[in-house]
Amino acid sequence: MGEAGESIDTSVPHPARRYNYWLGGKDHFAADRASGDAIAKAFPIVVALARANRKFLGRAVTFVAGEGVRQFLDVGTGLPAPDNTHEVAQRIAPEARVVYVDNDPIVMVHARALLQSDPRGRTAYLEADLRDPDAILKHEALRDTLDLNEPVGLLLIAILHFIHDDARAAASVRALIDALPAGSFVAITHGTMDFSSPEGVAAYEKMFAAGGTDVRARGRQQILGWLDGLEVVEPGLTLVSDWRADDDPADRPVSDDLGIYAVVARKP
Repeated sequence: MGEAGESIDTSVPHPARRYNYWLGGKDHFAADRASGDAIAKAFPIVVALARANRKFLGRAVTFVAGEGVRQFLDVGTGLPAPDNTHEVAQRIAPEARVVYVDNDPIVMVHARALLQSDPRGRTAYLEADLRDPDAILKHEALRDTLDLNEPVGLLLIAILHFIHDDARAAASVRALIDALPAGSFVAITHGTMDFSSPEGVAAYEKMFAAGGTDVRARGRQQILGWLDGLEVVEPGLTLVSDWRADDDPADRPVSDDLGIYAVVARKP
């Protein structure tokens, strides 16, 4: 993740554009495609997992909106794709308000152009970095759109694994959660090697050490540790395709070379 405000360098792959490539979108460059293809060659399941991750976003937003939450903070939103956060939330509650955050200027350009709110609700877009949560929380666009005295659905979807420093990742999560009132929810997805074979772990570690992937895989206990003091919603921390899924289990991606955890928790 680059710092907010950097000029666009299309020669360097960016997670949001690579993710868009895996989802079948059109907003990516040669470097993003090369990076995506290299990771998919090493871990063939990654495209199916990316799509499962996107479906989880919809289920998580549906659940949180169903619990009465009408505000969402989507950090690391990525490029627009079908069923964006505000589209899902506003189908349930047209008055829902959403703030999108990303550190890629290209994402912000597309978001402002394409992510049009229901007129009864509101969306805002701010360019900022998860590694600087104070900048997010103090941003005028957030303060003008969300009321932090009322519950918020915090979405950290496939973003924390791009922060390689464990302490910094934990601090970013805690700072955002601490700023939210009781009754708020946080939804997290995160890459893991917990379900991988020894061969898969070895391939990942080799690729990560060589800079071939920017995903810092983490384990179950580390992710749950970020949620200390919160009430983890059933079914708990699961594979992303299993969390309150409504499809046939036979249709879900299964692999021994890469996985994505998903979890939703409520702040009491």
